[in-house]
Amino acid sequence: MAGKVYHVSKRASDGKWQVFIRGSDKVIKLFSTKVEAEEYCTQMAKNQGATLMVHKSKGANKGKAGSAKVTKGK
Repeated sequence: MAGKVYHVSKRASDGKWQVFIRGSDKVIKLFSTKVEAEEYCTQMAKNQGATLMVHKSKGANKGKAGSAKVTKGK
């Protein structure tokens, strides 16, 4: 994937949802719910024409991510 990729995942240590950029250890922002984190990250990705990756928090696919390209201005 070319360009910036934002990730949304659940932290095991405290159960909060974190937003970070691929390749960085720095968490941009923390949220209490997955919905809040996704809304925030979707808006950031739209503004920058970036990709959003949301990691699964439960079940057999826990930790795996699906991707959806978010295009600028949509």
